[in-house]
Amino acid sequence: MKRMGMIFRAKANKALDRAEDPRETLDYSYQKQLELLQKVRRGVADVATSRKRLELQLNQLQKQSSTLEDQGRKALALGREDLAREALSRRAALQQQVSDLEVQHQTLQGEEEKLTLAAQRLQAKVDAFRTKKETIKATYTAAEAQTRIGEAFSGISEEMGDVGMAIQRAEDKTATLQARAGAIDELLASGALDDSSGLAKDDIQSELDRLSGGTDVELELQRMKAELAGGSSTSQQAIEGGQGQSQQAQPRDTPRFDKQ
Repeated sequence: MKRMGMIFRAKANKALDRAEDPRETLDYSYQKQLELLQKVRRGVADVATSRKRLELQLNQLQKQSSTLEDQGRKALALGREDLAREALSRRAALQQQVSDLEVQHQTLQGEEEKLTLAAQRLQAKVDAFRTKKETIKATYTAAEAQTRIGEAFSGISEEMGDVGMAIQRAEDKTATLQARAGAIDELLASGALDDSSGLAKDDIQSELDRLSGGTDVELELQRMKAELAGGSSTSQQAIEGGQGQSQQAQPRDTPRFDKQ
């Protein structure tokens, strides 16, 4: 099972490598970085909104504190010490709230500054990645085009290989048809095959064929006559030479018998 799992993972990894396009991967990574940058910017905007809300609350509390302080002074001027004391107590409570909000405001302001700085750095990285991405994509496209051109020139590309095989098959079929046509012409000329088209040869061609065939026969006949004539003369000379020698060898008084 472990071996099968390893084989499956290896096959899947190889299939993914073939299907993966670096340009698409770079574009996807750039898109993810833009989404992250957008999230950081939204975070900065949210922190800034919270900070602005705290500032509004602080301004409102400070106005209330000032109002309570004026009311306490007026009450004390009118001899209403109790009202003045109450106004000052409320003002003290508001001042505590103002202090707490100021601490929160400073915290939010610090977070906003950090997020703003992070967004700026991330923006710089995204811009640099975009430039590098476009450079890599252009280089990859040029290398891919150069590779295809080289494969086309060398004939090892799949498309050019198919074209070369088609040309080879066409040449083979053409050579086969030419050889078949030549063989049929030779068979028709020799008479081994009859013309089944029903079209007779023209008179000139027939006459030329007849003369050619007759000439061959006449030449063969003349050769045979010459051989026979040469053989007959040689035999006649040999016979005559033999008769002369026999006449010289016989005595005059010996009767001669005709040769049968």
